[in-house]
Amino acid sequence: MLKAKARHILVDTEDACNELKARILAGEDFAEVARAHSKCPSGRRGGDLGEFPRGAMVPEFDEVVFTGEVGTVLGPVRTQFGHHLIEVTARSGS
Repeated sequence: MLKAKARHILVDTEDACNELKARILAGEDFAEVARAHSKCPSGRRGGDLGEFPRGAMVPEFDEVVFTGEVGTVLGPVRTQFGHHLIEVTARSGS
């Protein structure tokens, strides 16, 4: 079974998502930005979602996690919850 470990930042707008992505790409720490800005309870853990199997997340999120490059800040990704920045930290299985 294909599994991934990821962390994310959830905000209300695409603009906010793009601003935070620019800050992270300029050198700010993903986990610190998540703690300060994410609207998801996982923000308290630096956005860490732990390990989960394919199909456990909403389709738009799942697609990015299981096809995007590991270790890269991906997004903005729009879901029913808002706009996400996603970093896949590991992927395993088949």
